[in-house]
Amino acid sequence: MRAQIIIGHPAADSFNHALAEQVREVWQKAGYDVTLHDLTAEGFDPCLTAAEARGAATEDPLVQQHIEELRASDLLGVIHPNCWGAPPAIMKGWIDRVFAPNAAYTFAKGDDMGDEPIGLLKTRAALVLNTGNTPQEREKNVFGDPLERIWRDCVLDFCGIERMERRLFGVIATSSAAERAAWLAEVEQLAVRLTDAT
Repeated sequence: MRAQIIIGHPAADSFNHALAEQVREVWQKAGYDVTLHDLTAEGFDPCLTAAEARGAATEDPLVQQHIEELRASDLLGVIHPNCWGAPPAIMKGWIDRVFAPNAAYTFAKGDDMGDEPIGLLKTRAALVLNTGNTPQEREKNVFGDPLERIWRDCVLDFCGIERMERRLFGVIATSSAAERAAWLAEVEQLAVRLTDAT
């Protein structure tokens, strides 16, 4: 059983990193072979090449590694802050380069002609954890929680991952140690629950 965890926050001492470590610990205890990638620490290049933008397979060895691990994973964990209602640039670049045509999805006619995609990923479940500084009611009622739509509908379901659990934690800037401990405990339970999906 394999799991891949991706973190897209530049500060190694961030709460995002604490969330990622909590998920890794739970999944390792459950017997998964877990790979955790800190995109900033490993120097992941988020920029598509011209060839990749036209659907060619990547020639970047690190991107190839991420694709192979994603395709082999039973569980996927994604952790990043909310940046203007979207993933931060490094995480968006990871999506663009790793959820690639003929790696994560394809089309019946072989090319994108606007028809329905065919998801290629066999990952059984994904856990998406986000942090932010907008109160949750405002995030939902004013902004519509765009990260929910991006991850659930535009990325994961598109590529064949039907089960997703997602949480948004905040307000991070004013959170107390007790609040953060409670959030980590919630993440522990979520991570445990997803092991039942595999």
